[in-house]
Amino acid sequence: MKKVFPILAISTFSSMLGVGIIAPLLPLYAESLGASGLWIGVIFAAFSISRSVFMPLVGRISDRKGRRRFIVVGLLLYAAISLGYVWAGHVAELTLVRLLHGVASAMIIPIAQAYIGELSPKGEEGRWMGYFNACFFTGFAFGPLLGGLLTDYLSMEAAFYTMGALNLLAFLTALSLLPEVLPEKVRSRSPRPSFLSMRGSDLMKGLVSYRLVYAVGRGSYMTFLPIFAASALHLTPGQIGVVVAIHMLIVSLSQAFSGRIADVFDRKAMVIVGSLVSLGFLGLIPFTHNLWQLLGLSAFGALGGTLALPAASALTVEEGRKYGMGSALGLFNMAMSAGMSVGPIIGGVVNDALGVNAVFYVG
Repeated sequence: MKKVFPILAISTFSSMLGVGIIAPLLPLYAESLGASGLWIGVIFAAFSISRSVFMPLVGRISDRKGRRRFIVVGLLLYAAISLGYVWAGHVAELTLVRLLHGVASAMIIPIAQAYIGELSPKGEEGRWMGYFNACFFTGFAFGPLLGGLLTDYLSMEAAFYTMGALNLLAFLTALSLLPEVLPEKVRSRSPRPSFLSMRGSDLMKGLVSYRLVYAVGRGSYMTFLPIFAASALHLTPGQIGVVVAIHMLIVSLSQAFSGRIADVFDRKAMVIVGSLVSLGFLGLIPFTHNLWQLLGLSAFGALGGTLALPAASALTVEEGRKYGMGSALGLFNMAMSAGMSVGPIIGGVVNDALGVNAVFYVG
């Protein structure tokens, strides 16, 4: 594990840094192309729609054939598709790029997570999934900050090129250094994947429901926070990037510690409390009136992910030992992508009908 984890950490960090770079830019970029609130939601959701479709399939195949090939190919596709953001000149073209980007993402994050879950010692699931989540959120935390600064001082195109370069570097690293878990070893350590059998697990149903609801709110937050911050608070892309970065950085820095707590305390209770905090803070966003208030609220909202995510991930790894690691984590992440698909679209409809403030009340 100690030899494999750094390579997976680099791959995960680079992938999420790329996602984070465009997070505060995409809604503004879509608006510049003439997108309505609904279309902004569709563009943002397209990534998660294709990701949710392909993740269970990729996870199932990786349980049989091994993980490495998916991570390597996914990173290469991720780097190449990043250039499509520069090429896109219309709303439909930008939507297509987002769909393709989601396919590439389905090969990276859930497979890296399954890789780590496969190798995690029993009783240490929370610890290692906490480390993984720390890499995930650290990349996503620094991405918005980097993307905002690149846009403020260079251009939005520079942010897209940077995203591609980072994922190309991660591809070369994984291609050169990431070892394969042999198919025989995967099959011997993981039960044959069965989505039908997972339907009988009440715990798996609860985890999928949590991930879905959490992601609906998160999708609305990531899509319409930049629009709210720019229109109501008159923040720049760089300042918006700072807000998102602070939120994600707090989540990321606490994951390793929270993961260790999840190995000791009641994981289900941690998920419940964290979920309530995450959902509650969204409704307070429209009551902020300046950068500092929004920063403080975002920092508070980060406590939800701090508590819930390592515990939920560890519980999913436990189920993965019964049903197949790639299959269980693929389904868990599919729920996240489904929520991230639905959230922006619902938010877009609400935004067009009632205004951006109402998006956070609904979310």
